[in-house]
Amino acid sequence: MHRSAPRLTRILACAAVPVMLVVAGCSSDSDGGADTPDKGKGSASSTPSPTPTKTVEPAKFAKLPEVCKAISAKTTASLVPKAKAKNGTATATSDATSRGGCSWNGLDDKGVKGSQYRWLDVSFYRYASDASLGSGEKRAQDNFAKELAKLQATEGAKKLRTADGSGIGDQSTTVAYDLKKTDEDFKYASVVARTGNVLVLLTYNGAGYAGADTPSDKTVLDGAVKASKEAVAAVAAANK
Repeated sequence: MHRSAPRLTRILACAAVPVMLVVAGCSSDSDGGADTPDKGKGSASSTPSPTPTKTVEPAKFAKLPEVCKAISAKTTASLVPKAKAKNGTATATSDATSRGGCSWNGLDDKGVKGSQYRWLDVSFYRYASDASLGSGEKRAQDNFAKELAKLQATEGAKKLRTADGSGIGDQSTTVAYDLKKTDEDFKYASVVARTGNVLVLLTYNGAGYAGADTPSDKTVLDGAVKASKEAVAAVAAANK
């Protein structure tokens, strides 16, 4: 009996070892199985989805012409015969690659026949393509509509007439009207034109002083159309 007791103890001890190992092994397999899918889910959810890059059509024109040379000297001399500055007066701008303007004005004194006043102004706006704002052409189209609306809402304008431009850029509209200024009747003609991503705004007006006749609607409108065609052509020439 005394000999069998120690032997029985050793047998029970040895028998217990495999049981503990089995339990430990099962516990380890269980933990590993639970961890694996969790890690997989964590990895998948932490990977950001790629954001598609938005692209827009490149702008057609990269620069503007020299604004005071965009209309020929011959044309400005015929439209404003006695301009104070024959070469025009440039509008101040902080970015000549995106906007610019030039104007001519003068009074042609005809003695006892009175005087003729003329004023010509041209402005250029270039719109670059931008992923957040849209293509340059679309931006120019949007601003075309805004500028046209401003002209059609000119305060004090009488007999306002709007018509599609002909042969002036990709898109154009003419706006003609009468306006009373300095107690004289002025004739106005404006052209809103778009060529690619560039907007061209041109205005020509005139009046007769000291008994001189007011210029005709046709004279003023024809002058504005002629000058605007040259201004639009200058944009393409500047980008060759």
